[in-house]
Amino acid sequence: MDPLPPYTAVVLAGGRAARLGGRAKPQLEVGGRTMLAAVLAAVEDADRRVVVGPAQPVPDDVVLVRERPPGGGPVTALRAGLAEVSTETVAVLAGDLPFLTAALIDELRRNLTSDGTLVVDDTGRDQLLLGIWRTAAVRGAVADASGPTSLRKVFAPLAVHRIRPQPMPGVPPPWLDCDTPADLARARTLADGERPRSPGTVLPRFREPTDPR
Repeated sequence: MDPLPPYTAVVLAGGRAARLGGRAKPQLEVGGRTMLAAVLAAVEDADRRVVVGPAQPVPDDVVLVRERPPGGGPVTALRAGLAEVSTETVAVLAGDLPFLTAALIDELRRNLTSDGTLVVDDTGRDQLLLGIWRTAAVRGAVADASGPTSLRKVFAPLAVHRIRPQPMPGVPPPWLDCDTPADLARARTLADGERPRSPGTVLPRFREPTDPR
């Protein structure tokens, strides 16, 4: 099998998680590590790993950049991340995917036959922050965007190949993200291999993000 071309990983780890009390969502822990750490581990073989978001703990070899203006949304954040990309291929990922795996990243890279390859979840919805793209295609799409807009609109003109992973029974799906306290509680339960809690169970307390200073 021919080796896959090098790639850069751009992880969007900003935004205010209002439904999680405004906490730094990627720094919340699932399964004994932060969600951002799980995403970065899945792309450890990338030529470069770029995290876009506010100051937060990252490994020494990870580039941390901030979108301008801060909190300008995912398109603005992606534009800032792409400025750090020199490879022809880029992974564009959310920072709150605690069950992302290197195997899925490899599968996406192997299936890059158009502008981009992304994951479709079990409801048929495109996971726009779980894909591999031709850098030139994404850079052009972002450059053409003006004013407030969404990633869905920006990516709409691109040719996309979609894959639908089939997780093993009992294995959490790789697209599972954590937007609400209930999402976070479910992810922690799955990571711990426990049975789901019954309705009315008190959700686990949040772990405050580590001070990056």
